[in-house]
Amino acid sequence: MPHVTTAPTGGNKPTGFGSVTGVPNLPQGFTETFESRLVEVDGLLLHAVVGGRGPALLLLCGWPQTWYAWRFLMPALARDFTVVAADPRGVGLSDKPEGGYDSGTVARDLIGLMEALGHQRFALVGHDVGMLTGYAMAADYPERIERFACSEAIIPGVAPSPPLLGDRRLNDLLWHFAFNRTHDINERLVEGREEIYFGYQFATKAATPTSIPDYAVKVYVDSLKSSPDALRASFDYYRALDEVMEQSARRKQRKITMPVLAVAGAASLGDGLEQEVRLFAEDVTARVIPGCGHFVPEEAPEALLDALSTFLAPYKDGAAKE
Repeated sequence: MPHVTTAPTGGNKPTGFGSVTGVPNLPQGFTETFESRLVEVDGLLLHAVVGGRGPALLLLCGWPQTWYAWRFLMPALARDFTVVAADPRGVGLSDKPEGGYDSGTVARDLIGLMEALGHQRFALVGHDVGMLTGYAMAADYPERIERFACSEAIIPGVAPSPPLLGDRRLNDLLWHFAFNRTHDINERLVEGREEIYFGYQFATKAATPTSIPDYAVKVYVDSLKSSPDALRASFDYYRALDEVMEQSARRKQRKITMPVLAVAGAASLGDGLEQEVRLFAEDVTARVIPGCGHFVPEEAPEALLDALSTFLAPYKDGAAKE
């Protein structure tokens, strides 16, 4: 298991941009419930926003976002759960090493993060790349995960590969996979043009070009512009897909047995997400949200919260009886 420690006293509660004290338009009272923490796992500093009470619930964001993607759901979830919204390696305020972006390594990081925060078992919600990591955690560490909710990802090595030449909607949803996997040329093309590239991702993958507000896009773009390592690390998740495909092909030989919730946007993966999740999980519940695109936690937080509340109720109730 990972070696874990909390960061040195005085340095384990970061402030400023990227932390709870340095991002705009948080729900009222947010900073009274949540604080930013830095935790050391195998020499890597990981940032997480932590708050609430009750059994532990880990939230994993997608690309190209940070913990901030969960801001609308976190206050309500914190009434019943100890919420941990993590920045995995390479994301936000977390360290950005040169390697280790395959889902197995990132899963190990996050098991270590939760262990350091005192949570041996927990429920998990993963969106986009966070779903890839969440699947690896559920498959590799089933003794640690009570329930797994996932949203809006195609897991390489599990789902059949989409066609190279699909329709325009499919191309808008998936073209970044090939671009992001290239080496060096993508940084050179995007650096200095982050608003164009990442702004286009949000405008075309959401249900409408304005579904993700400008202030939120700016938070994500500014995080990616914060250092050359931030941009490089965001692409490294895609450069690791060869490893992810090999790992996922092994994992899917045995389906996970814990309850799984699959939530998709009707204007994005739709019913296809349930079909994919049933390839690797035995106990699946699915929800498709009308009028929602790819960025479910921000586009449809109330509908997602409703789905999560129902799905997580047995976990909450079981913990209350212990």
